Amino acid sequence: MSDTIQKYKDYVMTGFMKSVVPIVIDKASGSIVTDVNGREYLDCFAGISVVSAGHNNPQVLAAAKAQMEKVVHCASYIYHVAPVADLAEKIAHIAPRGLTKTFFGNGGAEAVEGAMKLARLYTGKHEFISLHASFHGRSWGTLSVTGNVGRKRRGGPYAPGVTFAPAPYAYRSQWPNDPEECGRQCARAIEDVIRFTTSDDVAAFIVEPVMGEGGIIVPPRNYFKEVKKVLDHHGILFIADEVQSGFARTGKMFAIEHYGVEPDILVTAKGIADGFPLSAFTTRPEIAAAFKPGDHLSTFGGNPVSCAAALANIEFMEKENLPARATEIGDYAMSKLRGLQKQNSLIGEVRGLGLMIGVELVKDEKLTPATTEAEALREALLRQGVLVGVGGVYGNVIRFQPPLVITRQQIDRALKAFEAALQEVAPLATV
Repeated sequence: MSDTIQKYKDYVMTGFMKSVVPIVIDKASGSIVTDVNGREYLDCFAGISVVSAGHNNPQVLAAAKAQMEKVVHCASYIYHVAPVADLAEKIAHIAPRGLTKTFFGNGGAEAVEGAMKLARLYTGKHEFISLHASFHGRSWGTLSVTGNVGRKRRGGPYAPGVTFAPAPYAYRSQWPNDPEECGRQCARAIEDVIRFTTSDDVAAFIVEPVMGEGGIIVPPRNYFKEVKKVLDHHGILFIADEVQSGFARTGKMFAIEHYGVEPDILVTAKGIADGFPLSAFTTRPEIAAAFKPGDHLSTFGGNPVSCAAALANIEFMEKENLPARATEIGDYAMSKLRGLQKQNSLIGEVRGLGLMIGVELVKDEKLTPATTEAEALREALLRQGVLVGVGGVYGNVIRFQPPLVITRQQIDRALKAFEAALQEVAPLATV
C-alpha cells in the first residue's frame, strides 16, 4: 500500500483534495470497496454520486465487455455507431418532455461548457446567470459560472458576462422556517439581477436542481416554477445541470422532475454510465439545430464502450426501480439522522432528496460552520470503515450519496457508525 501512496505523492497531481484518503482501493462490488490489505469499506459516497447502480454492476460490465470485443473507439461524430444511437434514443425517452437531441462528451465540465456554447449560439445572446454557492466544474468556463470562491481562487479573472443570484438556501436565509417564502424571494431576486447587473443580453440561467458541492442544498418546491416565469418573460434559456443529481439519485430519474418544470437543456454525467467516462447535454431539436457543421466536436465523446455501459445502466435502474429505492432508503436514512439531530446540537440541519443527503454541522445558534468537526467526523468514519464526503460552501456538510443499491442493513451500519463518530468528535454537544 505504501508504495502506491508514495507514487501518488511523487507523480500524481491531486489538486482536488488537501490530501488523498490514505487507502489504496483494490476492488469493489455493490456498495463495498476493498483495499489492497483486504479491508472492506462501506462506500456512502459512490465516487461522488457516480456508481449509482453499484460498483462493478454485472449487467453494466457485461454490456461494456461485449462492446469492447467489437470496437472501442471509432470517432462517433464521424462514423455511425449503434450504442451511441441507442443511448441517445433512450435518453430522449426518459428526459423531460421535448428534450430529444443529445451531444455526448466525456466529463461534466465539458458537457456544461457545451451547453453554454449552444445556448449562446441559439439565442444570439452572450450573458449567463448562475447562483451563489453553485458548482459547475473546474474548467475555466465552468468556474466562470461557479458561485464559490473556494473553488475559484488563483484562477481568475474569469469570463465576463456572468452574474449571480442568491441561492434558495432556506437554512441560511432570512426565512429559515418558511421555505416557500425563501423560494419566492430568491426567484424575484433574479428579476433584479437581470435589471441591475446584466446588459439585458442573457442567454441562459444555469442551475443545479439540487446543489451538490454547495452542501446538498434542496431548493423549495415553488422555486423553479417562479424562476421559470421570470426566464420566459425575458426569453432566457433554462439549463439544468444534473451532473450530480441525475439518473435516479434523488428519487426521480432527474431531480428537476420534482419541481414540475421542463428545462431547455439538460446536462448529465457522473451517474450516467456507472463509472465509465461519459457526459451529455440534451435539448430540443430547434435548439440543437443551432450547432452547424464544425461548431462542436469531442474526439472521445460518445465512446461506444461507455455508451453501451450507460444503456445497460439505465435499463438496470428501470428494471430495479432505483428511483423508488432511492426514495425509500433516503427517507429512512433522513428520519434516522433527524433523530440524531435531536440528540446532538452539532447537527444543524438534515436535508436531501432520495439518496442525496446532506448533514450540516454548526457550532452554535448563530450557525457558525463546524468545518473542523466535519473533517474529524469523516476521519472517524473512515476508521470505522465507512466512506462519506464533506462539502458545502463552508466545508461543514457531511454528504451521504451511496450507490442506490445500498441495503437497509448497510444504511443501518453507516448510521450506527455516524452516531459513534458524533460521540467521539462532539460528546459535549449532546442535548
